[in-house]
Amino acid sequence: MTRLTELRTHRVRVPLVGHFTTAVRSATELETVLVEAVDSDGRSGWGEAPISRVTRLSTEQAVASIQGPLAALVLGRNSGTAGSGAAGPAAGELDGALAQLERSSEPAAARMAVDCALHDLAAQQLGLTLGAYLGRAMHGAGAAGAAPAATVETDMTLSVAPPEELAAKAAMHAAAGFRCLKVKLDAGMDVLASMRAVRAAAGPDVVLRIDANQAFDAGTAIRIIRDLEDAGLEIELAEQPVPAGDWAALAQVSAAVDTPVMADESLWTLADLDRLLQHNAAPLVNIKLAKAGGLRHGRRLLERARAEGLGVVIGCMLESPVGIAAAASLASLLPATDRSAAQDLDGGLWLAASPVAGGAGYSGRTIRLAPEPGLGISGLS
Repeated sequence: MTRLTELRTHRVRVPLVGHFTTAVRSATELETVLVEAVDSDGRSGWGEAPISRVTRLSTEQAVASIQGPLAALVLGRNSGTAGSGAAGPAAGELDGALAQLERSSEPAAARMAVDCALHDLAAQQLGLTLGAYLGRAMHGAGAAGAAPAATVETDMTLSVAPPEELAAKAAMHAAAGFRCLKVKLDAGMDVLASMRAVRAAAGPDVVLRIDANQAFDAGTAIRIIRDLEDAGLEIELAEQPVPAGDWAALAQVSAAVDTPVMADESLWTLADLDRLLQHNAAPLVNIKLAKAGGLRHGRRLLERARAEGLGVVIGCMLESPVGIAAAASLASLLPATDRSAAQDLDGGLWLAASPVAGGAGYSGRTIRLAPEPGLGISGLS
């Protein structure tokens, strides 16, 4: 029986191709912790714990959590399926380990890393891509609709900047084939002037989104969004315009504007989703594995949100192709009608280089998932 023998942590820093600035932070490099889950047959499954104020985690905290409490939960367990079947004692033990990770009080981004590494390892043991493995978990082996897409489209983020710089970036990305741009806002910028500049530069056919990262109070958010509506700028959605956890403010904005509002920083868990539904706070949600604590809880969030009629976008933090590939694998299971909207998975496009060999890759706006089993990662680059 194959068992999980080791959790290795790799501290990684990768320069960005430019400044990444939002209402809450500015970064010039990716800081992350990669986790390598090794089984007794020598396979390695990969996961990632992105480090930032947004994920509420430092590198030291991530390493301590992964090598301490989280390793104690999973090491020595059967790490995947028995033989060639999709069920059996080992499969049950893996699900038990994932359930314990999901219930753990350790930081969500640290749990994400271990959860994704275990999913990757289990998919490899069955000879399935991660998307196909997740499809079996969601729909059952052989069920209709379980086949994942081989590619996922992403938007491209425009960092907080003056209108003329935003216009130049919008023109560049539109020329490169991006069909959806997400513009970061902060409390000090002239939003209307900035979005007019972006729309003029991007042209009428590019979808525009705005993301305030909690920058406004409800009254300010309503005024800004209405100004954009009155100007005819055709904004697809407004993401997290008010502070996280202020459900009343989020609901107030949603009720007062025509532009659909998306919850991001407010939504980490199923309990948060319950609160969103109770307040009728937003019709859209951005599900990120670093908030959900990994694929197990992320998949449950996705299934519940869709069952409640909410629009879903799968998103990311600043992450390497390890975390991006895991999130894109989940997004690959969205119905074609939902997947036709750009997902929010451009974090890896900000990196000067990938810290791993193999795995998913970008071709402009398209994320191409690896055809090899699991995530298709062969090791550190």
